[in-house]
Amino acid sequence: MNKVPFVTKEKVEEIVKTYPTPFHIYDEKGIRENARRVNEAFSWNKGFKEYFAVKATPNPYILQILKEEGCGVDCSSLTELELSEACGFTGEDIMFSSNVTPAEEYVYAKKLNAYINLDDFSHIDFLKDCAGIPETICCRFNPGGKFSLGTDIMDNPGDAKYGMTKEQIIEAYKKLKSLGAKKFGIHSFIASNTVSNDYYPTLAGILFDLAVEIKNAAGVELSFINLSGGVGIPYTPDKEPNDIMAIGEGVRQKFEEILVPNGLGDVKIFTEMGRFMLAPYGALVTQAIHEKKIYKDYIGVDACAANLMRPAMYGAYHHITVLGKEDAPCDTVYDVTGSLCENNDKFAIDRKLPKIDMGDYIYIHDAGAHGFAMGYNYNGRLWSSELLLQEDGSVKLIRRAQTDKDYFATFDFGEYFDKINFKG
Repeated sequence: MNKVPFVTKEKVEEIVKTYPTPFHIYDEKGIRENARRVNEAFSWNKGFKEYFAVKATPNPYILQILKEEGCGVDCSSLTELELSEACGFTGEDIMFSSNVTPAEEYVYAKKLNAYINLDDFSHIDFLKDCAGIPETICCRFNPGGKFSLGTDIMDNPGDAKYGMTKEQIIEAYKKLKSLGAKKFGIHSFIASNTVSNDYYPTLAGILFDLAVEIKNAAGVELSFINLSGGVGIPYTPDKEPNDIMAIGEGVRQKFEEILVPNGLGDVKIFTEMGRFMLAPYGALVTQAIHEKKIYKDYIGVDACAANLMRPAMYGAYHHITVLGKEDAPCDTVYDVTGSLCENNDKFAIDRKLPKIDMGDYIYIHDAGAHGFAMGYNYNGRLWSSELLLQEDGSVKLIRRAQTDKDYFATFDFGEYFDKINFKG
């Protein structure tokens, strides 16, 4: 099995006449089709909404596409709230899930009438004092321990900084009710990038059981249950992707089994997927500009970890296609590297690829989420442009490349700014 790029070598050669490499590019058709599949998978729940995790791909053009497909947004900072407001998201279309939250962010979220999701019991009084308790409020649950599916340990919530214990969250609802809150939600994120159709149904079972316990112990009936993110994608080509229809059906079965018999059949189901919604529909396109042979063979490209830091930060695998050589034998072993003065600036290590010639275009897959968004400026490397491959085949600029003037802009108060000889 292999991963298939959504742009060809010929298309990239046309694009670079206007927008040089490196660039991130997104597939509008793929994004829309995937959003429609998600909505279909949960259409059995009349209140279902996908709240796209803005942090994954914070671009207004991408957010607008998802808005048109009926999605809301999950925000975790003031800037993300401002971006979402600018894109026309308001009120219950916004979920504000943050941690170690500054007061001004709670104030702004409440002003927008967004759903506020409290990460800690102590945040109840903090929110009350800085913004007031809204009529609808959500709390984040952390079950602790290790989270397993069968014999496989998926993640370790007990080591995560997020959420409340069961005892805390029950007391939180009691307190929030006494402070005037009238509608309540619960949220939990306990595993990242799961490639298993069982993750959401298993998490749903945990939260649905807890919802019944909360009803009995706190006298609170939840209005919505937010399964958050965690539904992942197969970064390696040998794994089968998640089946969102099977996932939706698994959650429905738990819903019918647990919530309906306990008088909670009107609960709305929310999700907050970033990676599943966008990662396969974005790529980083870069060009081979150097070849080095010492103890290993290296291909140097014009992108670096500042453009896609997941391989450097996590050792994450991103599949690579050499455009125009999709059918060539992968008979050469390379490290594919960027230009940062850090030895972890590598997109691939000991990767079998076709023989790469200087000028070849390298397509790095699954960069549509947590790709551009995690960019940085170390070594003075500038952020690339972002492009949208539109449904009609045309390409639209949705973020221009950063210039040296952008990089130095925060020095515009001082005498040095006027002495810089800007290239751009």
